[in-house]
Amino acid sequence: MAGGSGGRAQVWVELRADDPEAISAFAVARATLEAARGLSTLRRMRLLELSGPLPALAELEELLHRSTRFYHPQKERCVVRLAGGDAPPLAHGERAVLVTERGGERRPAAERWWLHETGERIEVHEGVAWLLGFDAEADADSAIADLVMLRDRRHGLLCNPHSQDSSVADREIPLPWMGAAVGR
Repeated sequence: MAGGSGGRAQVWVELRADDPEAISAFAVARATLEAARGLSTLRRMRLLELSGPLPALAELEELLHRSTRFYHPQKERCVVRLAGGDAPPLAHGERAVLVTERGGERRPAAERWWLHETGERIEVHEGVAWLLGFDAEADADSAIADLVMLRDRRHGLLCNPHSQDSSVADREIPLPWMGAAVGR
């Protein structure tokens, strides 16, 4: 393997078709949560973070494309970020919330596939990134906490505090994000 990023990468995976889970969550939020009045869009993406000896971007994308352990190219599209300066796939004005299973979600099948294909050991972690768009920027700051953490039928939707952790990204998405800011 040619040495490339050699450290970390984020893989943002989104369904090519409408995402029923995001559509349902958006409908529930708009119908039942006061904080969702200014919510204009809600998207859901799987977020994979890879760490270890990684190849350069083109080879990394080719490896990810070859295995359904990471994403299914006919059903999903992916964007790879290798550095903090690389833009994540957020629309203008969207805010990102990372939700992970408590204790971190490893992907051992993906790690085994990578080892078999490349001879290199990497770690693969997975979470869900919710991307929230608001009518006005002021709405985002006041509403996002109420929309994320499930507290009762009137507050929260995207994270169950009994089994999951959440992290709201500031204006920049950190790389790595998992483990670095969870529980904020």
